[in-house]
Amino acid sequence: MKKTYKIDVDCANCANKMEQAANSTPGVKAAVVNFMTLKMSVEFEEGADPHTVMEAVLKNCKKVERDCEIFF
Repeated sequence: MKKTYKIDVDCANCANKMEQAANSTPGVKAAVVNFMTLKMSVEFEEGADPHTVMEAVLKNCKKVERDCEIFF
């Protein structure tokens, strides 16, 4: 399953950090952050609950960029 989420982040470097944090989250098969459109596309692993995984993604992203936000 693949979903796209609106994000709020201040700079391209921060967006890159968010992408790396999302990709290291269990349940995420692949994540891509587009700073220009302020969107994050996430492909979930088989059987993963998207809402639970996205809560973990947000927590991991806040560790590297505390001012970021993901709207889900």
